[in-house]
Amino acid sequence: MTAEHVIVTSTTDSESAARELAARAVAERLGACAQVVGPITSVYRWEGAVQTDQEWRVEVKTTADRVPALTERLRQLHGYDLPEVIATPIVGGSADYLAWLTAETRGQDAGS
Repeated sequence: MTAEHVIVTSTTDSESAARELAARAVAERLGACAQVVGPITSVYRWEGAVQTDQEWRVEVKTTADRVPALTERLRQLHGYDLPEVIATPIVGGSADYLAWLTAETRGQDAGS
């Protein structure tokens, strides 16, 4: 099954950087809305050592066809050498919300 809608997730090292990524994604209509979650604790291996850092997660709701452009834009804006950008399919939900999500990524009025 191919999902029409996805949540694109990234993490970054500060709340302000996360807010900027979220705002740009929505302003540029690459996503309909975004949430900033954090702080969170991330544990990962980087350059041969296990690291533990405080990060903020950005979750952008978008359409599947916007994922390549959103991924590229997040990579351009991001401060990390190798930013996390993961797309997770949305397999269900409110039909009205998902219609709004699609309309917002296309600059259309969905009635809200």
